[in-house]
Amino acid sequence: MCGIIGYIGKEEAKPIILNGLRRLEYRGYDSSGIALVGKEGIFLCKAPGKLTVLNNLLTQEIPSARLGIGHVRWATHGEVNEINAHPHLDCKGEIAVVHNGIIENYHLLKEKLIKEGHLFLSQTDTEVIAHLVEKYYHGNLEEAVRKALKELKGAYSLGIISQREPEKLIGVRLGSPLIVGTGKNGNFIASDIPAILDYTNLVFYLNDQEMAIITEKQIEIKDFQGRLLKRKVNKIEWDISLAEKNGHPHFMLKEIYEQPWVLNQICRRRIYEEKILWEEMGFSDKELLGFKKIFIVACGTAYHAGLVGKYILEELAGIPVEVEVSSEFRYRYPLLDKNTLILAISQSGETADTLACIREAKQKQIRVISICNVLGSSIARESDGVIYTHAGPEIGVASTKAYTAQLGILYLFAFYLAGLKKKIAEEKLSHLIGEFKNLPLHMETLLKDEGEIKKIARRFFSANCFLYLARGRDFPNALEGALKLKEISYIHAEGYPAGEMKHGPIALIDENMPVVCIVPQGKLYEKMFSNIQEVRARKGKVIALATQGDEIIKAHADEIISLPKIDELFTPFLTVLPLQLLAYHIAVLRNCDIDQPRNLAKSVTVE
Repeated sequence: MCGIIGYIGKEEAKPIILNGLRRLEYRGYDSSGIALVGKEGIFLCKAPGKLTVLNNLLTQEIPSARLGIGHVRWATHGEVNEINAHPHLDCKGEIAVVHNGIIENYHLLKEKLIKEGHLFLSQTDTEVIAHLVEKYYHGNLEEAVRKALKELKGAYSLGIISQREPEKLIGVRLGSPLIVGTGKNGNFIASDIPAILDYTNLVFYLNDQEMAIITEKQIEIKDFQGRLLKRKVNKIEWDISLAEKNGHPHFMLKEIYEQPWVLNQICRRRIYEEKILWEEMGFSDKELLGFKKIFIVACGTAYHAGLVGKYILEELAGIPVEVEVSSEFRYRYPLLDKNTLILAISQSGETADTLACIREAKQKQIRVISICNVLGSSIARESDGVIYTHAGPEIGVASTKAYTAQLGILYLFAFYLAGLKKKIAEEKLSHLIGEFKNLPLHMETLLKDEGEIKKIARRFFSANCFLYLARGRDFPNALEGALKLKEISYIHAEGYPAGEMKHGPIALIDENMPVVCIVPQGKLYEKMFSNIQEVRARKGKVIALATQGDEIIKAHADEIISLPKIDELFTPFLTVLPLQLLAYHIAVLRNCDIDQPRNLAKSVTVE
């Protein structure tokens, strides 16, 4: 949820930390703060609201400092105000802490510390950490942190500094992501790679129950018992320009337009001479053939991608697939055995509930393949095998290009498994791969029709509720389209399989209800056409996504968005794009905060 950045080195810390916070603002943005260690002690500045508020406060002269930590907050404990913003200090104002995660036993710790004479200022769970470190500090910050950790229950990543040891920065990880960066002019901790990519592309990934003790010239990684660990440095291949808007008004719009590029990247990396490659997956063909059932676990948009994957895997590979929201899967008793494969999908690779599913599966000796975007993430490292989507950083909170990337991997996985199981002939498989490689061109063509979608947005942006209907492989896109609209425009929206409309949602339809109908040419076309007629009979406003040249649908829709003609197997790649753009332009007209919608965070790293 929240974003952490820390720096120690030769340069002034303030501009480096503020730039890192700017890169992390998508992770948490209801308040922000910075703590710097200078000659006169700790300088603290924090404020509720957007990062610009903090920036404005820091325009005055501040002490020179080459050690500091910063934080952007997504509130869990305590209202949004200056006092609850991070960093938090101990009683003496000598120790500063930033925190991402939840301390589950903070009430008990707080009561105990108050009885011992500690004075608390905030409502947060984080402040207990600063006071615990203060309690155990006797001249050695590392040792004090280690003792404090023994009392904490929950999930957290921490950045900790002390004016008593101005040459030291400590980072801690347990259940919440934290990386360590190393550069020519200093070293870093951060919640996410973009925060430090302006300064270095060399990082260490912390595992759970690990601490980084960092100075200007040295990085030591230890476990919570103090044992020194060896860790390989990783080189990040992302270009920092991928984390910039590049002329677009919002990251979300930029990332919508990057989707043809994302699919091209997948084709380049995964397809060679009509063969599909999984160099990092770590499973042999024999192992894959041994699985008789697949469970897909995911959350949010990734869950919708998993639903499309179910259609494709069952249709092409002939293997039973169940798809479940991770937060439900982890708390029930699914019937799993050694012939079951878990496919875990997560853009960030840090989604708390999905990670918990993987750990539970591993305890039961069930094999796991993860599909994720972030190299070295927890989900990638804890799975038996991993397939990276290589979509580049996704900054907009509402996921767009990650969805297309996940679909791309799921389709290729289905093709590969179908070929292994000889469910489709080689000639047919070659044809499907060829059609897949043509998808980026079709997507680019569709994205050129943005003007028509803007016009539709202007007509319906003041509506209070939307209904999205589809059938078959496109039904998950009805869910996804509704989710996008809810996320960024705050309009209530529901996605339904069109056949379920008469089982309740039809009661909502009147002359004020926009109904988005996904109706490309295919075997379910006539069924969808009947649903459109039912909507029109109740005076609902039909926004139809239909195949180019479909005059029948055009005559029965209030608005139409034309889709390029493609094999119906691949329509989910196209039908989702207008839904993303429609949500985007409606949100623009409603003056919503598109990249950082209220109450949402990019990565849900706590339960």
